[in-house]
Amino acid sequence: MFCPFCYANDTKVTDSRLIRENNQVRRRRECLICKERFTTHETAELTLPRIIKRDGRRDVFNEEKLRGGISRALEKRPVSLEQIENVVSRIMHKSRVSGEREISSRQLGEWVMEELQHLDQIAYVRFASVYRSFQDIKDFREEVSRLEKIKKEE
Repeated sequence: MFCPFCYANDTKVTDSRLIRENNQVRRRRECLICKERFTTHETAELTLPRIIKRDGRRDVFNEEKLRGGISRALEKRPVSLEQIENVVSRIMHKSRVSGEREISSRQLGEWVMEELQHLDQIAYVRFASVYRSFQDIKDFREEVSRLEKIKKEE
């Protein structure tokens, strides 16, 4: 790391700490030439796969869009922001470890529904109704019946 004061390449780390829930490392550094101290923040650059839309278009993975869809489904439900963030983190983790450069929006939607099914079944049905384009009350009934069957099996 070069010194921002004298531009020398000789710096040493005097202190390192994990911050932001282990997503970032804060390092205190000292220049060996001018003796000035400064702080750097390091974050791993993790690439997320591109999303293949239903119509074939490719889009960048948008964490805010994911969080927004999940939040809309959970609106006025007894679920904390921390639980929502955990769901978003798990889905992003699944997309990273999939090893794929591109994943379908269908796969992403299935991951969201899987998470919502365990977190809040009302939110799950809300999300599924939009995601699967429910046309009438019969579609809702079938989904609720399917949920009840899964719940009995557990």
